[in-house]
Amino acid sequence: MPVQNAIRTELALKHFKYISYETLAASWLTEDGWEVFMPMVDHDKKTDILVADDTNFYRVQVKAINSHDEDIYVENKCEGKEIDFVIFFSMQGNWGYVAKPFTSNRAKLNTKEHIRFHQHSVNFNRAFKKI
Repeated sequence: MPVQNAIRTELALKHFKYISYETLAASWLTEDGWEVFMPMVDHDKKTDILVADDTNFYRVQVKAINSHDEDIYVENKCEGKEIDFVIFFSMQGNWGYVAKPFTSNRAKLNTKEHIRFHQHSVNFNRAFKKI
């Protein structure tokens, strides 16, 4: 059995957790046939993953939210950036939302414009196709 001997700071563990949602979304999109690219550096561009088919590229921001409640407001972290989609993962629940970027400072997460998904590849890809 492997033993992990690394001692991580709380800040590092938090970063690893957030990155895990980006790689999860990337793996599900890859499974569905998308080309998925991950920037080497994501400083101030708000592009966590780039997805493509044969003719289009889409910039995607992935957000992990520490809430069990879907009836919350989420902040607009992409204002002024050219983002095509935002994917919200609940860190406490087994659900998430796919959304187009919103122009207001904040928006209700479970609004009818956002597509809810159960955290499973089939449900996620179905929601991504609906947006």
